[in-house]
Amino acid sequence: MQKSQQGFTLIELMIVVAIIGILAAIAIPAYQDYTKRARVSEGLSLASAAKTAVAEYYASNGSFPSTNTSAGLQTSISGNSVTSVLVGTSGVITVSYSTTLIDSTKNQLTLTPVASNGSIVWTCGASGTNALNSQWLPANCRAGN
Repeated sequence: MQKSQQGFTLIELMIVVAIIGILAAIAIPAYQDYTKRARVSEGLSLASAAKTAVAEYYASNGSFPSTNTSAGLQTSISGNSVTSVLVGTSGVITVSYSTTLIDSTKNQLTLTPVASNGSIVWTCGASGTNALNSQWLPANCRAGN
């Protein structure tokens, strides 16, 4: 009487473990990139109210506000990954992220308004010494929109 095979051999199990390890080595960095981009997107969501306030101020006064207060916003706007959303000179909105997001020195995103034919066009980007790394920017910011 012949005994039938029961279970897997050691080599088969080692191959499966190696395949799972390779997949994990690829998936974990991709997931970390995804979560960082999602945190950056939170800043754009919080800045949408500031964009509206700056546009309304410009429509009423013909110039851009220079502070959150003059734009009619709270002085402190923050979120889970965002430490502040500030309106600055010429209506430029600066979103600052927490230092745990990416890098303690490169943690800012700017939204710059430009008045054009009665409307405002926003330029999203990261420039300056504290600018976010371009790989973490949302697609519309990387394209220069």
